[in-house]
Amino acid sequence: MSIDSLFTPGLVAAQQPQWPGGATGPQVTKAVETLRKLPPLVFAGECDSLKERIAIAQEGKAFWLQGGDCAETFEAATADSIRNRIKTILQMAAVLQYFASLPVIKVGRMAGQFAKPRSSDTETRGDVTLPAYRGDAVNDLEFTLEARTPNPDRLVQVYNTSSSTLNLVRAFTQGGFADIRRVHEWNKGFAKDPRFGARYEQMAGEIGRALDFMASAGVDPEAFKTVDFYSSHEALILEYEKALTRIDSRTELPYDVSAHFVWIGERTRQLDGAHMDFASKIQNPIGIKLGPKSTVEDALAMIKKLNPSNEPGRLTFITRMGATQIREKLPALVKAVTESGAKVLWVCDPMHGNTYEAPSGYKTRKFDDVLDEVRGFFEVHKALGTHPGGIHIELTGDDVTECVGGGEQILESDLATRYESACDPRLNHTQSLELAFLVAEMLRDH
Repeated sequence: MSIDSLFTPGLVAAQQPQWPGGATGPQVTKAVETLRKLPPLVFAGECDSLKERIAIAQEGKAFWLQGGDCAETFEAATADSIRNRIKTILQMAAVLQYFASLPVIKVGRMAGQFAKPRSSDTETRGDVTLPAYRGDAVNDLEFTLEARTPNPDRLVQVYNTSSSTLNLVRAFTQGGFADIRRVHEWNKGFAKDPRFGARYEQMAGEIGRALDFMASAGVDPEAFKTVDFYSSHEALILEYEKALTRIDSRTELPYDVSAHFVWIGERTRQLDGAHMDFASKIQNPIGIKLGPKSTVEDALAMIKKLNPSNEPGRLTFITRMGATQIREKLPALVKAVTESGAKVLWVCDPMHGNTYEAPSGYKTRKFDDVLDEVRGFFEVHKALGTHPGGIHIELTGDDVTECVGGGEQILESDLATRYESACDPRLNHTQSLELAFLVAEMLRDH
């Protein structure tokens, strides 16, 4: 079976780079041919395992935690940076699991999140206009014509960087680093906020005593020693995603082996568009971003297109409404989907609807707005008797100053201190841990 024959030709693909020579030009063709010959980054069986876990979460018996960079960069794909992001997600998961007594599905927004949709194709500084930065998969952040000209060779670099990232992720999560008995060590020199650092240490001590008790009773489960950690990114650049679609030898069905889980963004989810056609043809679990303009008709039509057989674990709706609109816009969607009988996991992205520009010119988000959107998400589900299935967070394990507020009380005037994101502002380590404690309380009380 030809991969190209799977997808409907001639559909409009929104938010694609303006490649030199076009999407079928010699440069793109060469990059795609290279990618098609490379081994899979993930395996179809792993995608199926994640789908099974999502199905459990859809029943209210697990919670989804997805976190990582807004836009990964080649330069930042270092061992320290990757380890700190994993460490932050593991800490958040431990907090959520301990206080809510629910299994936590751990998903990294990493090993592939190198492309970003943009509101404009160009960026102007003074009297110079150049192509917009669309992520390291396409061009470079430096404001020169050479750097900003889209380069298809970067797609191969995305693969190589994702491969090395996944290799390190697997080493950390399967090689002992993620052993729950090391929960204390994950925090050493890490959480500087005394309120949450001390609270985390108390929780780690309680987990340690529980594990000691089990060990004294002769119980030493292998499950404590490793962690299943899944990769995800927005399926944005279709040349890359299609080039990494393979026919699974077990089932003879197509899987996108660039990640375990891919999502279609708010700007690319046109029902008759190429991205939705792509998502409908692959077997991976799929996410769809829903913003405040999403209608009940939109949601039901997407369910029909992407999951006509109502397969458990197949479809996740990631809502990004903004703190001021979540309570108004979300109920009708959840109510209609629930009444339709569709199996959907509801996940809250409290980041993208709460971005604003500080007087200094930095894009930022208020921690209180992030928290309020999550709180509104839980309130809606509680009122409707449905399960608030998870959160989708842009975060870093480093002590950046990109979002204002939180226990550290980062001010707008502090943003320039350590603003390192290539695109949107991320929660730093302490803010992420603080959010985990607050979400755990909501989960426990739901």
